[in-house]
Amino acid sequence: MSPGRLETLAIHVKPMDNEHPMNSIARYLQDELPRINAFLDAQAAGLDPVVRPAAQHVLGAGGKRLRPLLALVTARALGCTADPYPMACSLELLHSATLLHDDILDAAVMRRGRAAAHVEFGRTETILAGDALLALANKLVADYGIPRMNAVLSEAILRTVTGEIMEIASVRDTAMSQERYYEIITGKTAYLFQGACECGAILSGRGEAAERAAHDYGLNLGIAFQLVDDALDYVSPSEVMGKPSGGDLREGKMTLPLILHLRSLAPQARQELEARIAKDELDAGAARGVADAVAASGCAEATREAARVYAARAAQALDAFPGGQERDLMADILELVLSRNK
Repeated sequence: MSPGRLETLAIHVKPMDNEHPMNSIARYLQDELPRINAFLDAQAAGLDPVVRPAAQHVLGAGGKRLRPLLALVTARALGCTADPYPMACSLELLHSATLLHDDILDAAVMRRGRAAAHVEFGRTETILAGDALLALANKLVADYGIPRMNAVLSEAILRTVTGEIMEIASVRDTAMSQERYYEIITGKTAYLFQGACECGAILSGRGEAAERAAHDYGLNLGIAFQLVDDALDYVSPSEVMGKPSGGDLREGKMTLPLILHLRSLAPQARQELEARIAKDELDAGAARGVADAVAASGCAEATREAARVYAARAAQALDAFPGGQERDLMADILELVLSRNK
């Protein structure tokens, strides 16, 4: 997806009564998290003993549970009367499967402040655990017997995998364009957000217009989320993020802060840095220096500004939703994504 021109769009959905968005989300999650976690625990407990520990490890590490939350609030905002928990929790199972596989591909040793599953339980067991979670997620959605929901989820999975493949193929490609970067993050992150929201809309049975609004909200929210995530990798301490800061740079990932920083350099300095990145010649100290320069140059903040544009588009999609607690919560989620520091 091309980012297009980063025009100025005001986000017109604000927390009610100047309340911080985290407060309303925390209150909602206080009721929902025990149900979500209980459902996930029961599903993990039913897995084969070979893969169960790795699956329980990644599911038990916490996380924001944003994808199941999005599925729940979208379904309820549109008046869903069916049981939304299997559908909502399938999105967390899918997300967890990608985390298990990603950490192996990236050789990551930490995830959410603890050892990555493959470090604790081995590569083979962790790969199989990811496969099992993926299959389980598909079964949970298939049990509804709604072909359209299966199609949306399958497309989201395909797009996610495609985005991850594109990212791997683009490692240390310092000539990568912004357009390709946006294609990557739309695939690897935004389509699961879109799938969560659109499946919630499908389950509500409100029709194509509601599904399109949910699609647009989720997709743009997902892009904004990943943009903020990529900015935080250059500015947020590792003890806050739960993983080493500057990790994207060390792994050779060409995210928007680095792309913008390279373009801001004088030709000779740019060529030298591009050569070092391409040849993987940055040791830990040099990588930290580059990360600090990216942050100081304002490129991380420019990435957050790009996130605000996509969040504004998501906010516009909310105009099609009926008023109520869940719609307000969807607006608060946008605010929280933009303001988060981890």
